[in-house]
Amino acid sequence: MKPMKAIWLRVRGRPFELLSNNSGLAAVEFAMIIPIMAMLLIGTYEMSTGVAIDRKVTIMTRTLSDLTSQNAAVTDTQLTNFFSASKAIMTPYSSAEVQGTITELWIDPSTLKARVQWSKGTELHNKGDIIEVPQALKIAGTYLIFSEVKYVYKPSVAWFINKETGITLSDISYTRPRQSLCVVYPAPAPGATMPPCPKE
Repeated sequence: MKPMKAIWLRVRGRPFELLSNNSGLAAVEFAMIIPIMAMLLIGTYEMSTGVAIDRKVTIMTRTLSDLTSQNAAVTDTQLTNFFSASKAIMTPYSSAEVQGTITELWIDPSTLKARVQWSKGTELHNKGDIIEVPQALKIAGTYLIFSEVKYVYKPSVAWFINKETGITLSDISYTRPRQSLCVVYPAPAPGATMPPCPKE
């Protein structure tokens, strides 16, 4: 009988010992917090990558319009080189997702609407199309080099985004031609007379 009594007394005291024992508390708290910490870490990485890519898209957009506006006339080869140089800006991120377009606009003096003169890139505008531009740029009879860049950002871990479609980051830029009134495309053959700026 005495052994049974001793066992009973030991068993009866165990719950009280467990209640006062907090040696595993830190491990339990860590197990509860680690998923939240992991989500914050991955989310911060994806957000900072997205911001960096968005900044590069803006720089690429300005580079495209700037390079084009520094010429009186451009050839297909030059425009291809402009796109290649601009895509290098995306390093170390992939440039495969980049879509860029360069367009020359003419501000019609009678309507102050921006009409497409020529367009080159992935999303072409038809000649004569009307493109909406800021009011401050609507100076009658002038030309604008209009560049557009889009980049589809696909996060490596996307529990809140459709990884197939991703997020489209985009920007636009306007630049005035610097060497002449307009940028002629395609450029005339070497030695040929430069054609007048189109107005239609």
